[in-house]
Amino acid sequence: MSRLHNFSCSLATIHKVLTRNVVKPLKRTRRQKRYKRYQRPIPGDRFQMDTCKIAPGLYQYTAIDGCTRHRVLGLYKRRNAASTLLFLEKVIEEPPFSIQRIQTDRGFEFFSTKVQQKLMEYCIKFRPIRPGSPHLNGKVERSQKTDLEEFYETVDINSPDIEDQLQEWQHYYNWDRPHGSLGGKTPMDRYFEVSQKTPFWDQVEG
Repeated sequence: MSRLHNFSCSLATIHKVLTRNVVKPLKRTRRQKRYKRYQRPIPGDRFQMDTCKIAPGLYQYTAIDGCTRHRVLGLYKRRNAASTLLFLEKVIEEPPFSIQRIQTDRGFEFFSTKVQQKLMEYCIKFRPIRPGSPHLNGKVERSQKTDLEEFYETVDINSPDIEDQLQEWQHYYNWDRPHGSLGGKTPMDRYFEVSQKTPFWDQVEG
């Protein structure tokens, strides 16, 4: 004010004028962070893994490939190291490609000695995300939301064949369901596109 108009006044005077004219204080808005979507270049380069509580005594384990969006799903009564070991066997056996890294949050079920030994046995690197950074596991978080909206809303979770129904949903997700992030292609479409780049298990273990 003094530089432009050769006039100055105290902070107290400015405050009185603003109060008299009922001028609301300015609110500082915090810009929302925009996270860049990324895609791994090779199938199996990095799987994101997470757990989701479906109901009391029922937990879904989910693993999704960062390149193809190919997923492996499993239902377990507990979220613990024993369930993680059983699910790891599925993750290692079911995808049509080898796995180099697995990324998780810092849930206790992923940090047991037996789980870490199993990963080392298959030469799979363990990459936990930073605390308070769920966006780094965004692919698996988003895919679990899809499960809740498109699968669990249409089935009876108390059905004795709920696990079989989940496997049918997994097959549909991988082979038939188009994905916007893949340009309308399915995870298996994407896999066949890049399969020539995919290393075999003996190359990973070596």
